[in-house]
Amino acid sequence: MPSRNTQEWRDTTLAKSLARAKERQPAFESTSGMPVEPLYAGEALNGWNEQEQLGYPGEFPYTRGVQPTMYRGRFWTMRQYAGFADAEESNRRYRYLLEQGQTGLSVAFDLPTQIGYDSDAEVSEGEVGKVGVAIDSLADMETLFNSIPLEQVTTSMTINATASVLLAMYVAVAKKQGADLAKIGGTIQNDILKEYIARGTYIFPPHPSMRLITDVFAWCKDHLPSWNTISISGYHMREAGCTAPQEVAFTLADAIAYTEGALKAGLNVDEFGPRLSFFFACHNNFLEEVAKFRAARRLWARIMRDRFGAKDPRSQMLRFHTQTGGATLTAQQPDNNIVRTTLQALAAVLGGTQSLHTNSKDEALALPSEHAVQIALRTQQVIAYESGVADTIDPLAGSYYVEKMTDDIEQRAMALIEKIDALGGAMNAIEQGFQQREIQEAAYRLQMSIESKERTIVGVNRFQTEEPPHEGLLRVDTSVGDKQKARLAKLRAERDAAEVTRLLGRLEAVARGEENTMPVLIECVENYITIGEICNVLRKVWGEQKEFAVY
Repeated sequence: MPSRNTQEWRDTTLAKSLARAKERQPAFESTSGMPVEPLYAGEALNGWNEQEQLGYPGEFPYTRGVQPTMYRGRFWTMRQYAGFADAEESNRRYRYLLEQGQTGLSVAFDLPTQIGYDSDAEVSEGEVGKVGVAIDSLADMETLFNSIPLEQVTTSMTINATASVLLAMYVAVAKKQGADLAKIGGTIQNDILKEYIARGTYIFPPHPSMRLITDVFAWCKDHLPSWNTISISGYHMREAGCTAPQEVAFTLADAIAYTEGALKAGLNVDEFGPRLSFFFACHNNFLEEVAKFRAARRLWARIMRDRFGAKDPRSQMLRFHTQTGGATLTAQQPDNNIVRTTLQALAAVLGGTQSLHTNSKDEALALPSEHAVQIALRTQQVIAYESGVADTIDPLAGSYYVEKMTDDIEQRAMALIEKIDALGGAMNAIEQGFQQREIQEAAYRLQMSIESKERTIVGVNRFQTEEPPHEGLLRVDTSVGDKQKARLAKLRAERDAAEVTRLLGRLEAVARGEENTMPVLIECVENYITIGEICNVLRKVWGEQKEFAVY
C-alpha cells in the first residue's frame, strides 16, 4: 500500500465525512487560543530532533523530567495549602493533614501579614486571619509549628514582600527546636515581580525589594543550603487571565531578572541556581497543560546554559510546584470542582511536577472545610497509588500532538521573552505595563468567550440547575482579631523594650547601607519584634510602592 500523509487523509476520508456531517464548531483551539488540528501525525514534527527536543529523564534539556527515576523513585510531595484564623487553629489543621498522609506543609498567611502590618494596626481591621493565618511575631510562629519537627517536614510559605521576615522567624523556630539548619528544607515564594504584575501584595519599591531577595539568596547559600530561596510564580498571572504560553514567558522573564540581580550582587550562577524553584497553575485544557510544563522545563534549561553559562546541571533544572486552578472553580454546582481538580492534578503529574496542591471543591465559596480538604488530598493519593500513571516516566512523550504543542508553547513563550528583553527586561517591561496589558487582554478574550457561550463552563453558562443554599462552609471567627490584639499587648509588655529600640535602630542602619539584611532580621524576630515594627522601619527608609499605571 503506498504511503500517505495527513493532507491526503484530509482531502479524501475526512472530506467525505464532513460532506455528510459538519464538525461541532467551525474551528478548534486550545484555551490559550492555539489552533488544534483534527489529527497530528509524523509530519507535524517536521525537522524535530528527538535527542535535542526530548532527550532522557534527568538529562539536558530535561523535557522528560528533572530526575532519572521521577515517580518510580518517590511520588511528588503532596503539599496542601492551608492557613486560617490564628496560629493555634492552623496548627490543628496542619497536624490533621499530616495524619491524613500529607507529605509537606504549605502555609497561607493573612493579608496583614503579607503586606507587613500587625493585627492591631488600623488597616488590619476585619482582615485578621481571614485568607490565611495571622503571624505577628515569633510567638505566633512557635505556635504554628508546635509539635511539628522542622527537620522532618518540608514547608512552603506563600509570602513575598515580607518573605525574608517570615524566613527569619522559621529559622528562629528551627533553632529553638535544636534543628540542624543544614537539614531544614522548604521554600519561600519570595517573588515580588509577579506581585507588581498580577497580585498586588507588594510594600517597597522594586530595587529594595530585589535587595531583600538577593540577600536571602546569599544568606541561605551559607546557612540554609537545602532551602529553596524563591518560588518564581506563574500561578497568579495565570489566575489573573494569561494564557499558557504567557504564563511560561512571564515566569521565566522574572526568573531571568532575579538571576541577573543575583549576579550583580556578586553571586555565581551555580551558587544560587540550584535553589531556584518555580510555581505554576494547572487549568482544565489537559494536554495543553502537560505540554506547558514540558516546554517550561526545556526552555529554562536552555536559558540557564546558553544565556547564563550555568555549568551545574542542577542550575539548569526547572523544579516546580503546581496548584490546580483556583480561577477555574465555580460557586455553581461545586461538586463539579472535584472533577476539574482531578483532571488538573493528573495533568500536573503527567507534566512532571515536584509537588502538588489540589484545590478543595468549596473554595469558590469559602475557605475549605476539613471534609473538602480530605477529598482534595485523597484525589492526589488515588492518582499516585491507583492510576498507574506514576509507574513510567513521561508516558505521553512521543505523542504527535503533545510534542507539537510543547514546541509551539516554547516558541510562543520565547518570542514574548524576546519582546521583554527588547523593553529592557522584566522590571522595565512591568514599569511600562507590558505584562499587565497582555494579561488584561487575554482575560478579556476568555471572559467574552464564556459570556458568548463559545466556551462552555459546565453549570455556569450551560447545564445550570436550581441549587439550595450551601451548608457546612468554613467561617473564620471574627474574634480572632481581638485575640491577636491581646497577644500583641501582652508580648510588648513582657519583652525587653530597650533591646527592641536598639535592634530597630540597627535595622534602620543596615537598611540604609549595603550589609545583608538577614542576620539583623533574625536577631529582631528572636527578640520578638513584630512584623509590623520591622516593616515600618523599612518603609521609613525605602518608602512604599504605588501601583504602576497601565493604559
